[in-house]
Amino acid sequence: MLKNKHLKDWSCIVSKQMPHLSIPQAIGLATWSFGVVMTKSSSLTQVSHLIAQLNGEKPNTVRQRLKEWYQEAPAKKGLHRRDLDVSSCFAPLLLWVLSLLPKNVEDIALALDATSIGDKFTVLSMNILLGGSGIPVAWYIVGATEPGSWKPHWQKLISQVQGVIPANFRVIVAADRGLYADWLYQLIESVGWHPFLRINHQGTYRLPSQQTWQPLAHLVRQGGQSWSGEVLCFKTNPLSCTLLARWDLDYKDPWLILTDLKPEDANVLWYGLRSCTECVYRDLKSDGWQWHNTRLLLPQRAERMWLVLAVATLWMVILGGTHENQSSTSNLEQLPPGHMALNQPMGFKKERHLSCFLLGFVTLMANLLNNRTIHLERWSSFPHTPVDAFYTCNSS
Repeated sequence: MLKNKHLKDWSCIVSKQMPHLSIPQAIGLATWSFGVVMTKSSSLTQVSHLIAQLNGEKPNTVRQRLKEWYQEAPAKKGLHRRDLDVSSCFAPLLLWVLSLLPKNVEDIALALDATSIGDKFTVLSMNILLGGSGIPVAWYIVGATEPGSWKPHWQKLISQVQGVIPANFRVIVAADRGLYADWLYQLIESVGWHPFLRINHQGTYRLPSQQTWQPLAHLVRQGGQSWSGEVLCFKTNPLSCTLLARWDLDYKDPWLILTDLKPEDANVLWYGLRSCTECVYRDLKSDGWQWHNTRLLLPQRAERMWLVLAVATLWMVILGGTHENQSSTSNLEQLPPGHMALNQPMGFKKERHLSCFLLGFVTLMANLLNNRTIHLERWSSFPHTPVDAFYTCNSS
């Protein structure tokens, strides 16, 4: 039984957004994510001690309950125990995020990525990119040395959230060079989203009106150059697509991006959103939940803990973005006409001192100390300045 008011409030929010979960599963998810946020750690020991003190229980009692939450059914004590199917939470989790975005938003950026947790796991994750940060919305975890193709895992992840994002939304799906495959491009395209996949520059391409194949490396040969056009890419297994190329000054390599959008409808700079994925991992690890120190060994248990971390991350990113909106919008409106701040170039972005994630944590602590209730509000607009309809990633 929950005794702390703030934990009760959070449990109500989580239960409402995850209505398919049983009461024990929803309360367990809320308790775990609440404890992770309050301790800034995914440590079972730390979270158990916090919740025990809040509920007036023994730490070992809480520890056993929290441990059983992520265990498989045969490892739990008692009758009528069942597994938590993490994949059943992907669609509700994505819907939860979408419900908190500005009402006029019709552009979504997703990133597919793989990250290793030492020599234990490799996490294949789909992240929605927001506010210079991101939130995991679907994932699959394999052993770090487990053989086999990742193709069926990516196919399943995309199918599990297919149809959740409204059809009128423009969805770009970014992935780095290590994940490129023609089947992945076609899979993303088949669900009505737009691939934005980076490739290496060792291959070849040709224009539809020509017969000669040209080296991709010749598209942009030095910093400051860019190019875009419809092409057939790769002599072996040719792909009809739009190729976007850009080489910014001081970058070691150019960006070569394949998409199904027309050249005039796409901007190669959107690929810069993918760097927000690195912010996601930083939030899950050093800035937030210390996931890199996990002692879990089984991928299935780690997948359930990622649900906890995803919900905790959602909480912080949305709360931080809401606060940033509230603290920045009114200041510009109060400035007199002609003020220099109103005459900045279109690309001007106010410096961000804290990421939405860290700002969310600071805001939550201030709210609790001021005896405010726990709640999440819909963003009125994206924090900072959107570039070409997609949100820029400039957190620090």
